[in-house]
Amino acid sequence: MDAEGFAAPVEELIEYFMRLPGIGRKSAQRLAFSVLSMDRATAEGFAAAILGAKRSVNRCKICQNLTDGETCRICSNPVRDKGVVCVVAEPADVSAIERTREYRGVYHVLHGVISPMNRVGPEDLTVRDLVLRVGEGNIREVIMATDPDTTGETTAVFVANLLKPLGVKVTRLAYGVPVGGHLEFADEVTLLRAIEGRREL
Repeated sequence: MDAEGFAAPVEELIEYFMRLPGIGRKSAQRLAFSVLSMDRATAEGFAAAILGAKRSVNRCKICQNLTDGETCRICSNPVRDKGVVCVVAEPADVSAIERTREYRGVYHVLHGVISPMNRVGPEDLTVRDLVLRVGEGNIREVIMATDPDTTGETTAVFVANLLKPLGVKVTRLAYGVPVGGHLEFADEVTLLRAIEGRREL
């Protein structure tokens, strides 16, 4: 047992939950105890769901969003406007914008933002894939929809500077979201206004 009196397998479970973003020790303990309170069939189903997702989920070959196929359902949808690409930091941001039910274009997921403090540079993101995609010449507009904080703005400006020489219009969302806020937690009306009021970078 550790200093808090937990058996080694419980402590190991807590430590794994602590590896999740935003999960501290107290939250990890609650999650671990919740899992341990499940009946065996539910716990095995939970473990199988994690392993199944890990095995079958990959990145869409076009937009880099998470999918269980070669391309995601949005890129595969023939009615979406493939000439307008909304660039977001994370897959959760795609879901947030989709909730507005108004955006008809497609996406590109960077899987992070440029953050020198966290040693994340452009080469760690899918920036190169975006540049190659735009370079093919079928895209009219790229909407930068990274969060309105320092790293989000830095990323938006960096990407815009790479894309402008390719002759594509690059715009930035007009945010009703407070500076430092996150798209994932914004309501649908705020996001819709942000999309409609986007400005050119």
